[in-house]
Amino acid sequence: MAFDPKAATEAHLASLSQAELDLARDYTTGNHWLMLTGLIVSALVTWIIVKSGILDKLTAKLEKRGFTVRTWLIAVVYLLVSTIIALPYSIYTDWWRETQYDRTAQPLGDYLGQSAISTVLAAVLGGLFLVGLYVLIKRTGRWWWAWSGGLVAATISFMLLLSPMVIEPLFNDFQPIPEGEVRDAVLELAAEADVPEDRVFMFDGSRQSNNFTANVSGVGGSARIAISDVALDQASLDEVKAVTGHEIGHYVLGHVWRTVLVLSTLAVLVFWLTARTYNAFARLFGSDAEISEPRGLPVLVFTIGLFFTLATPITNTLTRVGEREADMYSLQTVNLPDALSGALVKTAEYRYPLAGPVEETLFYTHPTVKNRVRAAMDWKAENQTTNAAE
Repeated sequence: MAFDPKAATEAHLASLSQAELDLARDYTTGNHWLMLTGLIVSALVTWIIVKSGILDKLTAKLEKRGFTVRTWLIAVVYLLVSTIIALPYSIYTDWWRETQYDRTAQPLGDYLGQSAISTVLAAVLGGLFLVGLYVLIKRTGRWWWAWSGGLVAATISFMLLLSPMVIEPLFNDFQPIPEGEVRDAVLELAAEADVPEDRVFMFDGSRQSNNFTANVSGVGGSARIAISDVALDQASLDEVKAVTGHEIGHYVLGHVWRTVLVLSTLAVLVFWLTARTYNAFARLFGSDAEISEPRGLPVLVFTIGLFFTLATPITNTLTRVGEREADMYSLQTVNLPDALSGALVKTAEYRYPLAGPVEETLFYTHPTVKNRVRAAMDWKAENQTTNAAE
């Protein structure tokens, strides 16, 4: 009897109960709505800071400081204050809601502690980026947006280099995979792709999330592949191998550099739109600050964030293309389509697997689980036919 990819796909998805599908549907739909509520909260935070005049007062006190120091201090204060104002909303979206859907078991105290570390890092490093942005505005005038792509590319590259070595270890413990057949299998796959043995890790992802996940981060000598302890605990040996093949695919195919290129190009468009609409948004929020004045940061950041949010379908498409390519790399090198499909089904808990094409295009950073499993089953059918013919 000929292998039927459609029936095989349905068989994999049949392992999910209706209750699990309903829960995933509710969780995923809620995430879509959070994009809108996030913009509303961002607008409210912007309005509060502008009306409070806190940055105007700070600017007056720092008028004798040099431009760079003054801008950085204003940016740091803005980033800290905006984070504090939005903290109740952040607790709701990132912790309370996650606990309600059983996506995390992280205690609130640990969440707040890690959030504090993240906030300080964002303020310091984000402040440096904003200094660079205002330097561009000051030195290149009305053409500042045309130079922004270079700044974004340099910033992303710097963060990619820094993150695995300095930032990520602040939040998780990265260790070699314990001795055994799983470690041997993973390192064998890594060696075949010329990924150094010391660049493959497991990490305590269960500290923040119950999600079945793995990732690639870093560039050059800092690049590494990390598999969450959740994935290692829940997956079979073949599923671990299939997932590792997927992550190695991201590494070997150089997806990180394509992402840098696309995001940098997109940033030019976003900053161009920002340059042309800033004054309108400033009037809307009641700010008299020019775009070149750091005290206008709340309006500038809101405007940039708005356009990047509207560009979500573009960035999502980029990510989905990379995920499909990484799936195919795993299929071609590891040759475990059913194991890959089984691992993908485990992600359906937090990403509704049966969404339609419009929803997938607008909101999904990954292809739907149904589409990914079907692609794996199509590959299996084609390669079974080829092998049989040989």
